[in-house]
Amino acid sequence: MDLGIGGKRAIVCAASQGLGRGCAEALAREGVQVTIAARTRDTLEAAAREIAAETHTPVMSIVADVTTPRGRAAALEACPEPDILINNGGGEPPGDFHDWTPEDWLRAVNASMIAPIEMIKATIDGMTARRFGRIVNITSSAVKAPLKNLGLSNAGRSGLTGFVAGLAREVAPHGVTINNVLPGAFDTGRLQVVLGYAAEQAGRTFEEQLALRTEAIPARRIGTVAEFGALCAYLCSMHAGYITGQNVLIDGGAYPGTF
Repeated sequence: MDLGIGGKRAIVCAASQGLGRGCAEALAREGVQVTIAARTRDTLEAAAREIAAETHTPVMSIVADVTTPRGRAAALEACPEPDILINNGGGEPPGDFHDWTPEDWLRAVNASMIAPIEMIKATIDGMTARRFGRIVNITSSAVKAPLKNLGLSNAGRSGLTGFVAGLAREVAPHGVTINNVLPGAFDTGRLQVVLGYAAEQAGRTFEEQLALRTEAIPARRIGTVAEFGALCAYLCSMHAGYITGQNVLIDGGAYPGTF
């Protein structure tokens, strides 16, 4: 299927690895002019080279921490008028809420809620003026079913979800969609951290914890970044203009609810 977005411009945040990279690869395969942003130069530049080689599409990289005003400005200078914005971040570390300080909460809300909103604010007016825009926020399945020990991440991402629910309806008449993609367990560094913490708390090995997590997923496997990227690219496509304000779960059936 031709997604109809060849030649469009995209910013993909936190795209040097994991889910962000999967999204960047999928968009580049469609001929999108992708700018990837991340904090670590070596892994970022390597990702840009590898994606370009695999997709035969030039990829621009910019070292930027989009949780800071300076980082957001740098990303937007590299790609001033994106048609597509993928908001993404690594998420806060797991832990016990008794140990978290007010500074921890403020940092988490800034990273998971305020920074994405600021990126949206900086790009959405141009999208509405051009009558086309696609914004995808990578959040978490925890927005539907909060995960134990991930309170910092649960709170910030839920705040972003509430904000998007209203804004998506306001910009829909202008050809702009905003959706959230809610990943379950995917083969990323983030999963390694979360399962490692859970294993330590339970007195299990990492392999034992991974087996338990996998067994709890109806698909009986961990997701791949490629299939996550494919979903993201579809939501950014010309075919997805009637999908907006949604929280799209991609978790192998792990969420047990009907709604």
